Amino acid sequence: IGMIIVPSCLTTAQADTVDGSSPSASSATNDASTTVPNGDNPTITIDTATAVVTSTSGYHLKITITNPTARALTAGNVTLNTNIFYTFNSRTDIQEWAQGQSPIPTFDQLGKVNVPAIGTHATATVSIDVSADQSSLKAIANWGPKPMLIRYTAGGTDVYDTHSFMTRSSDGLPTGNTPALKITMAMPLASDSWQLDTDAVGSLMTDKNNTELPQVGQTVTLGNAGSRIARDREQLISSHSQLQVVADPTYLKSLALPTTTDAVMQPGDFDITTSTAINDDNAYSEAGLGSTSWNAATAEQQFQTAVGDKTASTSFYAWQGDGRWTLKALAAAKAQGYGTVIADQGFDEDGAATVHTGKYVVPTSAGNVTVLAAQRELSNLARGKATSQTADGENSSAGRLARFMAQSAFYQMEQPYLTRNLLVCFGVNTPTADENALLSAVEHASWLSLTSLSDLSKAEAYESGDAASEATPTTSGLSTTALQETTSTLQQLRTSRNAITRFSSAILAGGKQANTKAGSSDAGDAQSLARQDANGERSKNGTTWITRITQVHDQMALHALGAGSTARHTMTKAVQRLSDRLFSGVSITPMEKMTVVSETASMPVTISNSHPYPVTVKVSSITDSMEIVTSRFVTVTVPARGNAQVTFTIRVSTAGQTVAHIKLLDQRGKAFSSTQNTPIISTVQISDMSGFVFIAIAIVFGVLGLWRQFHRKKDPNE
Repeated sequence: IGMIIVPSCLTTAQADTVDGSSPSASSATNDASTTVPNGDNPTITIDTATAVVTSTSGYHLKITITNPTARALTAGNVTLNTNIFYTFNSRTDIQEWAQGQSPIPTFDQLGKVNVPAIGTHATATVSIDVSADQSSLKAIANWGPKPMLIRYTAGGTDVYDTHSFMTRSSDGLPTGNTPALKITMAMPLASDSWQLDTDAVGSLMTDKNNTELPQVGQTVTLGNAGSRIARDREQLISSHSQLQVVADPTYLKSLALPTTTDAVMQPGDFDITTSTAINDDNAYSEAGLGSTSWNAATAEQQFQTAVGDKTASTSFYAWQGDGRWTLKALAAAKAQGYGTVIADQGFDEDGAATVHTGKYVVPTSAGNVTVLAAQRELSNLARGKATSQTADGENSSAGRLARFMAQSAFYQMEQPYLTRNLLVCFGVNTPTADENALLSAVEHASWLSLTSLSDLSKAEAYESGDAASEATPTTSGLSTTALQETTSTLQQLRTSRNAITRFSSAILAGGKQANTKAGSSDAGDAQSLARQDANGERSKNGTTWITRITQVHDQMALHALGAGSTARHTMTKAVQRLSDRLFSGVSITPMEKMTVVSETASMPVTISNSHPYPVTVKVSSITDSMEIVTSRFVTVTVPARGNAQVTFTIRVSTAGQTVAHIKLLDQRGKAFSSTQNTPIISTVQISDMSGFVFIAIAIVFGVLGLWRQFHRKKDPNE
């Protein structure tokens, strides 16, 4: 037995990867993000392990021991034990062993390795390589899963165990082979990392060339991280021809060259199960997501565009969202053209005595729907989820792989001569390395036979009719919090789409309101050109421009209401920025202050438009004073990528100062800009008291004149 010891005082020291001597010795890397809590005790993580043991592979194990405590662990050892004669009798039996609750004796030692002292909050990585000729390994006489006990002893007294499995194939054994268990491995080719390309949005908003607008697929992209994953998946698909790929057509459109697929799902991985649970078609339509956004006809059109062939055909399966497939959700899928759906969780939960073919034919109000239901335990393991929180050996991808192979072997041994076809579904975010390791192991498992989704769809249904209806979940299984989050997202999407519609109908020039004369705001040739522009050919182009912006919004909304939470948050923020950018493109040029030296004056206000098409807006001005006022409204058409100046009349009845509050209104009189505050200072000295003095003096002189007239001595000749 060869041994490698790699201690570490501060960080995990990775030992050289140990591979088996044949392709059957498949291994997987550790995935620390799904560790099973184990209190304050040292934990054992399986980094790599031989998934399928053959006559020539031997057994290779690498583990990492982590000391999370505040005390150092003294030097010790790790032993690897099994029971070469043991056969698991039931699913309960195998689950209890995984959880450390079954007292199965494991007296057959495969290997042992010394472990150095491990400091506080430190790790040590050790490996055990068991050759194919090792006595206990060679003595295994029957194929199938065997219990594997990994025991770490520190200082001769402290003992920590991890329970896993070793699965022996029938290779090289004298026992006869039974028919292989059929298994369909399906992967959703979709993404939860959609991004809005800011450069493409900049080009869309400015239309720099004034001739070409970026396509939707150039604006809503996978981003750098998503593109790297796409390349990895393309390599995975090319390496495993039996992997069944169900692609989101918008994902295929985002690729330079679409990869090989076996079927197409609803566009954007739209969450049909959640939408039917919310049951508000009007809200979805107002958010830009009517049924035509995700139905099978749209999926087919987008698929044909992606592959560049208008006659291309494929199969269409609706992939499950966050909720479960209820009868209502199945009917909604059927009504939109999806006669077959994939249930990757929550459907096959009846706890049948033995596993069965994952196919149901469910009658709905819209017609019969074929449900391809994933096998629960195997799919959970494939998606990176341990079978329970206390399954201590399943805190890594390698540990879950070992359990997957053992579990699948046990299922075949339950009823070896009964024909069954199990469905196993990966998740959208399952690491490609984990998928590759699992597929490699399944391909070299003598007890498994890979089949296609088409084969599964043609298989005899496990249940149909009333029995299938009774097996269908009655509720979506979504929490109140999840439903509220989706409802909130819907409201945000409705608000942003209504904003784009408002800009198109009440701000973008070229409509009925855009023909209104600007009156005192007429700025000469620029204004005239803008109005001609609005009524001419640019009106048509402006409609195309705003339509493209709406399409980008709706595409982001589609991804925001898909099954991925990351895309939901990213896309919701992006659509808000998109609508905000439309309105912020029309702005008031700031003006420091106005000084008035007469009873009336003119206040010029400049309006800027950064968009490639003219806009027509109203400009409002109001002051805080009754003595210093301005005219109230002016309508102006601002040319594309230009400015226009409007003039407000200021009337002053006294000296002093005030502030003019200027803001932009759409053609319906609703404000859309922030308020620009301009101070107005009046220096005109109009004294009201002096006027009264002049009047008083005039009255006095008038009275004196009358008095003199009546009291003067008349000339005798008069």
